[in-house]
Amino acid sequence: MKSIYQILSVVLLSFCALNAAAADKEQKTEPKNNFKLYGFIRNYFAFDSRESVSGTGDLFYYLPKDVKMNEAGTEDLNATSSFRFLALTSRLGVDVSGYSINNVHFGAKIEGDFYAGLSNSSNTNAGVYFPGNAKISGTATARLRQAFATITWKELGKEQQNSVGLKIGQAWHPMAADHPHLFSLEVGAPFGPFSRTPLAQMDANLGEHWVLSAAAIWQMQYQSTGPIGGSALYMKYGKTPEMYAALAYKSKGFLLRAGVDMVSIKPRVLGQLDGNTVKVSDRKTSVLGYVFTQYSYKKFAVKAKTTFGQGGEHMNLMSGYAKIGENSDGSWDYASLRNSSSWLSMSYGKKWQGVLFLGYVKNLGLAEAASAPLAKADVYFCGNGFSNINQMYRINPQIIYNIGKLNVGLEYQLTNVQYGEYDGGKLNEYGLATKNLHWVCNHRVNMMVKYNF
Repeated sequence: MKSIYQILSVVLLSFCALNAAAADKEQKTEPKNNFKLYGFIRNYFAFDSRESVSGTGDLFYYLPKDVKMNEAGTEDLNATSSFRFLALTSRLGVDVSGYSINNVHFGAKIEGDFYAGLSNSSNTNAGVYFPGNAKISGTATARLRQAFATITWKELGKEQQNSVGLKIGQAWHPMAADHPHLFSLEVGAPFGPFSRTPLAQMDANLGEHWVLSAAAIWQMQYQSTGPIGGSALYMKYGKTPEMYAALAYKSKGFLLRAGVDMVSIKPRVLGQLDGNTVKVSDRKTSVLGYVFTQYSYKKFAVKAKTTFGQGGEHMNLMSGYAKIGENSDGSWDYASLRNSSSWLSMSYGKKWQGVLFLGYVKNLGLAEAASAPLAKADVYFCGNGFSNINQMYRINPQIIYNIGKLNVGLEYQLTNVQYGEYDGGKLNEYGLATKNLHWVCNHRVNMMVKYNF
């Protein structure tokens, strides 16, 4: 019996050794991933002449706040200047490539920074002792910017240029992937869409010049707004992902792309009818279109983008929608606000680089008049803006000095917003504030020091 155990032990050990050798051989023949670490250390120094709406650390800039007079009516409390500098937008990422099976290529990206907020920041006593945040302190919190996998099928059909790529994970929203020549953190928002979000995106290269794109998109960092404020619940219970499609033409230094984006949400699932809570069939659908173009020649480059349509508040566009009526079954009717957002960016130079950015936003209101003026509470607007905005523009020159991997930049931003007053707490039948129109301006000076690796 002992001999049998010995024989079995030898056979088992031999089998394990053979398996190990086979696995080792397979590992040697299997394609390997290539990892590329990248990132930068970035510091921003910013001065504002006026209290404004801005992101963490006041680095991500949106727009100046409206006039807010004190009780005596003698001072504008928002006419307060400020200064700060922070390094929490420093970034670290990894690109994965090199793994392929025949003509199918696989890749991935994961990227993060420290811009999720400060660990001990609060709004306690805000507006009593300070116009904005009364307490800004703590340590920077890490966050995930992008994390996606890619699958690319190359050399399809007779045309070797034909390929199909699939991206799945968290990445730039395809409406927001075109950036102007800016080093400021907001890269042109809110004059163009801005969002990173979970998605599944397909890009098909059709020959040398044409690219067809389509995507199904979810919401995370920036969401649609509604009766409970900004929330992904509207899309969750709407059970319909955001849909996107675009067609692009490219040739040498020229690119032209046009696309459309559709969002269909349920602002409410439950409502009130005769004092009872009931399920309701609320639904709001909006459509946005855009055109983007760019051209580069030697040291000169120009980009331009215009977005027109309904809503878009989930991409930081100055828009939203309104409740315009109630039905006998407890459901509500909605209508989207229309908006036009455009920017132009020009850049010249390499070592010394000059940039000029121009942006314009127009709130166009509802396409058709509601039956009565709209209550302020019934207009659901972008959380980083205000429903009494009528139009705004920005002039933004920059100069950047590039010393190898070191970039030093200085910019001036003039942002001017036209506000209107709420008439008795209401907007007009088109969802616009047209009473006592007035302009509010902020001057921002921003400096950046960045080391890339």
